[in-house]
Amino acid sequence: MARYRSVRDLDWPLLVTTLVICALGILQIYSATRGTRWDDAWWRQALWVAAGFVILWIASAIDYHTLVGHAFVFYFLSVGLLVLVLLVGKQVFGSRRWIGYGGFHLQVSEFVKIVLILLIARYMTELKGDRLEASDLFKVTGLVLVPMLLVIRQPDLGTALTYLPILGAGVLFAGLRWRYLVVIALVVALVLPLSWHFLKDYQQARLKSFLDPSQDPQGSGYQVIQSKIAVGSGGMWGKGVTRGSQTQLQFLPVPHTDFIFSAFAEEHGFVGVVVTLGLYFVLLMQMVQNAQTAPDRAGLYVCMGVCALLLFHILVNIGMVVGRMPVTGIPLPLMSYGGSNSLSFFLMLGLVNNVRLWRFVS
Repeated sequence: MARYRSVRDLDWPLLVTTLVICALGILQIYSATRGTRWDDAWWRQALWVAAGFVILWIASAIDYHTLVGHAFVFYFLSVGLLVLVLLVGKQVFGSRRWIGYGGFHLQVSEFVKIVLILLIARYMTELKGDRLEASDLFKVTGLVLVPMLLVIRQPDLGTALTYLPILGAGVLFAGLRWRYLVVIALVVALVLPLSWHFLKDYQQARLKSFLDPSQDPQGSGYQVIQSKIAVGSGGMWGKGVTRGSQTQLQFLPVPHTDFIFSAFAEEHGFVGVVVTLGLYFVLLMQMVQNAQTAPDRAGLYVCMGVCALLLFHILVNIGMVVGRMPVTGIPLPLMSYGGSNSLSFFLMLGLVNNVRLWRFVS
């Protein structure tokens, strides 16, 4: 267990910013679900946030070096659980993403993100050279592709894509030669057109609606159209809590999960959006600062892996609700309703705080 000198050593800007973002999320979930069959979602989210802070505290106390040292154990365990999800997982709307019993369900793919952060930190810190060689690049990419393909099989393309920024952050900070970047860019350019044939019908429809939502305004383009209307109708100051027409009249689909930012923009306007993005910016900068002052390279990889993942979630989710990114089902961290996603991010924030505390270990 990490022993630090004082409670003052905790990353209070990170903790307070996280609490404020979660409070805004709970308020918006309450507003978006009032009078619907999800009207109890806000207090469930409040319970998950409370549990999340407990998990954050525990993760802050356990030596992150121990967790990084057991990264491969966690990796093989998580791969086994992903296989189990495919075999006996709960099926919802044609997808098997959850495993559990009774009223408790766990989305394993969310916690795989943490495992990959630890795995990348372990692998990169054990490199013999000062740069990532081709053989190392193939090995670490293969390790990430295994759980990624299992999650795509569920199918859950959105969550699978979130594993890539973790890999990208680790590879770039390890020191990648420019010629490898050129090769990777060429491979991606060749693979992307071919990947179209492996997408499910609804995934292809989402991409088509991203290019032109008006082609199917009552089908695949409906979510994007209603989301953009909600965002635009918020104006400068917003319509107020529980007063958003698109949200309250239920034109906006799932306004408490993937499209919570649309509902928030409608009710809090441009000013509210700027404040919220500012809070996320503070959170990201705290992670970068902790990475810069980390006591070792493992701590740097942990902090930057979490930072890259959080940034990816924010950019994709907000880009999605304003029609600048395809609809992928990636939630907005700490605001969107959901237990597994919230708890996994709290665990990651605990790891970042853990790295900071090791600067003060006696």
